[in-house]
Amino acid sequence: MLAHIREDVNTVFAKDPAARTVWEVLCCYPGLHALWLHRLAHRLWLQRLYFLGRLVSHFNRWLTGVEIHPGARIGRRVFIDHGMGVVIGETAEIGDDVLLYQGVVLGGTSAHKSKRHPTIGHRVTLGAGATLLGAITVGNDVRIGAGSVVIESVPAGVTVVGVPGRIAGPKEPLENNQLRHDRLPDPVINAINELLDRQDRLEERLQALERIILTRSLQQDDDSNLKVG
Repeated sequence: MLAHIREDVNTVFAKDPAARTVWEVLCCYPGLHALWLHRLAHRLWLQRLYFLGRLVSHFNRWLTGVEIHPGARIGRRVFIDHGMGVVIGETAEIGDDVLLYQGVVLGGTSAHKSKRHPTIGHRVTLGAGATLLGAITVGNDVRIGAGSVVIESVPAGVTVVGVPGRIAGPKEPLENNQLRHDRLPDPVINAINELLDRQDRLEERLQALERIILTRSLQQDDDSNLKVG
């Protein structure tokens, strides 16, 4: 238990430059409190004490502003930054070393009592207000931009932005789980740039063909003039 708490505190220091002291982290980080209360609720849920699990979850929401269903599975070294408005559904699964900002939603799209919430891989960063819906899978080392809405599975190592979410740019290494919102690529701009590049290449080929046709035409005229002469 103490080892887990120490690991959680170290995770906060690693992922939040605003953290200054251990006492500050222990007392003033609602995302940390939300994870601790969820562990208790999840343990009760696994023991089929469903009402008690939901009661602890409800208290967790009231205290921290983070709503985590007691059935959700959350890995180690997960950090919920700020936390207010985060919603994690019953069948959601979150891997290790995941960073969630405020307003993230891992929601369901089905009323069936089956897997209906997202599965998040390891070392994933979910930007503020990102919404992931349905029984989709997000691969390891993925970055989801702020405000994105993801409704399809995402391969490992990419950045997703937009509504609906689109893969933006090539796969890139994720450094220290940081999501630089000021450096997120724009898939629409990328697509336009690719079209412009293709247009430039086509124009160059067209100009080359015109020069070849013009050269052959001049040669034919010269040949005709020689024959006439």
